[in-house]
Amino acid sequence: MMPFPRRRGARQVRAQLEFALSAIPRPNVIVAAWRWRYELLAASLLAATWIILKTEAATAATVVLGAGLTATASLPSGRAFLVARAWCVVTPHRVRVGCAQAWIHSRNGRIPAILLTRREPFGERVYLWCSAGTSSDDFWSARALLAAVCWANEVHVSRHPRYAHLITLDVIRRR
Repeated sequence: MMPFPRRRGARQVRAQLEFALSAIPRPNVIVAAWRWRYELLAASLLAATWIILKTEAATAATVVLGAGLTATASLPSGRAFLVARAWCVVTPHRVRVGCAQAWIHSRNGRIPAILLTRREPFGERVYLWCSAGTSSDDFWSARALLAAVCWANEVHVSRHPRYAHLITLDVIRRR
């Protein structure tokens, strides 16, 4: 049975007007570093390799890394693995953009925290921690927008049976 979108009272309409007139604040440095941890780690490892190994050895290490990625991508199962891992890195960024565009945030501008992204046969499963002021109903009413932002066919929303602040988004890419 599908839940109905919640009705908006006068207080919620005023809150939406406040959201419309204000911008979501930028995250602090620690939050931004956490959100971009995979990209920062890859860039740091590449830079450290170049600094530690000097030019000739660093060039050789880069060639070996490139050859390894090319060999992995040349096999169908390896290519599927790399693509699935890439989607697990891209999808959280897209979900955060979708939350900002759908006004799924608390009154002080905090969007839900993405705890984990796992690959599944249908696409990705994203686990979220909602701060006070956001709920699964907000995600339920913004499913079409989230699907468009995540470049997916559809998005399924489910809430934890015991804890209302834990949300699961199933980003459906394949049927």
